[in-house]
Amino acid sequence: MKTINVIMVFAISSFSLHAFAQTVESQITRNANQQERIHNGLESGALNVHEAAKLEKAEANIEHMQANALKDGNLNPQEAKRISAAQHRASTAIYKQKHDAQTGNPDSVSSMRMQKNVQRNLNQQRRIEQGVRSGELNNQEVAKLERSQAHANRHQAHAGGDGHISAREQNQIQHKQDKQSRKIRQQKHDRQARAH
Repeated sequence: MKTINVIMVFAISSFSLHAFAQTVESQITRNANQQERIHNGLESGALNVHEAAKLEKAEANIEHMQANALKDGNLNPQEAKRISAAQHRASTAIYKQKHDAQTGNPDSVSSMRMQKNVQRNLNQQRRIEQGVRSGELNNQEVAKLERSQAHANRHQAHAGGDGHISAREQNQIQHKQDKQSRKIRQQKHDRQARAH
């Protein structure tokens, strides 16, 4: 009887860890998908730089929430629900901004700079997502990377807040993105791994 109970506890805890990992992975996947929608909106002209900057600020807030929730390595159901609600609000905002009367010029210098920045955000989120999926990143590492990603996105939001991104601002943003890229690589290739 004791053996059966031990097996049941092990099976339940294994299932819980798997379900937990999927929750973190699904949130990071959603971050990437929303970055892709912002990028597509800029590329098509459905979003202008100012609108994209507002959306990047919302994405930064979500990443900050994720970083705070995961810093202790745990994501409780209340935190997951709050983050999901914030992602839903951001998704609705993306839809509204893409379908309002404002448009952007995708060939303008500022839009092309913002497109490059958002594409890098998307790439970084996909790399984090892959690290979670493969087990190369544990939750504390995801927390650190999402905090850095939030910082980079806030910088982009601030730069594009006036509807223009200067060459100087672009260089600063790219410098932050380069640092983030190195952090992702370092975290994915250290000896820490997700518990399975």
